[in-house]
Amino acid sequence: MRKFLEYILIQIVISFIQVLPIQTCDRLCRFLAHVVADRIKFREKVIRDNILGVYPDADDERVKTMTREMWYHLILMGCEIAQAPRKIHDTNWRKHVYIRDIKQMTNYLIDYRPLVAVSGHYGNFEMGGYVTGLLGMPSYTVARKMDNPYLDDFINKFRGHNGQFILPKDGSASAVQEVMESGGILTLLGDQHAGTKGCWIDFLGRPAACHKAVALFTLSGNAPMMVSYCKHTDRPLHFEIGCTGVADPLDLDPSLKDVTSLTQWYNDRLADAIYDDPNQFWWVHRRWKEKPVRKTKKRRLEAAKAAE
Repeated sequence: MRKFLEYILIQIVISFIQVLPIQTCDRLCRFLAHVVADRIKFREKVIRDNILGVYPDADDERVKTMTREMWYHLILMGCEIAQAPRKIHDTNWRKHVYIRDIKQMTNYLIDYRPLVAVSGHYGNFEMGGYVTGLLGMPSYTVARKMDNPYLDDFINKFRGHNGQFILPKDGSASAVQEVMESGGILTLLGDQHAGTKGCWIDFLGRPAACHKAVALFTLSGNAPMMVSYCKHTDRPLHFEIGCTGVADPLDLDPSLKDVTSLTQWYNDRLADAIYDDPNQFWWVHRRWKEKPVRKTKKRRLEAAKAAE
């Protein structure tokens, strides 16, 4: 009952957002960002630690500004998700979306081979899949189910409105295999924490654990990896979609033919977009949860013996 009431409350808020002009929503987002960042100070320590971990020389004013801007973009994302189905269609999408690398991205999106599209918690990544589906190129996303089943169903309906289908994080191996074998588009958030047993690389100058499967899809499945982003421009409901790099198995740099190297490569490409506009990165996202576990001498010997 509690989850259902939460869902009803959120639906009321969404209905309220949908009847407001987007300019009013924009001003409301600015106000709410100020309240959350400067008054409530929600998750202030996590955000501050993340920012200073990447920008150690940032003073208090810059940290506050980046925190406020991050909350603004995050809250605006929710408003845009509510309004997009009514405002962005297949006849007017060019008024709302600028695709920077349209030729390169289109070539890979319509390729006969499967495509691994990697993005991160940056800008409005939900709109990237929405626009791709709007253009007639459905995609499949591996995502964890939300704790509230009613909200999970609502979000999935938004994603599936134009052909962005969700595969559950657990137990979807066969479905992912079908997508790859059929030459489909698999979209993944590449900046998810993978725990101490993940592939440890450098992300924004700090050690971070990544899921090995992201690189394996490209290395073992003849699937090009395209690192992309979708960020806000100068107005709400206006976006720039771009590509920061492609790793194609048919012409892959020899230095990228192992999991660690390819994982580091796509994280560097994600970092390129974030450094370009760090205010749109989700600093509230706990990307750096743990430190890599150092192998003891005994474990190193066991690993060497197993390798033999």
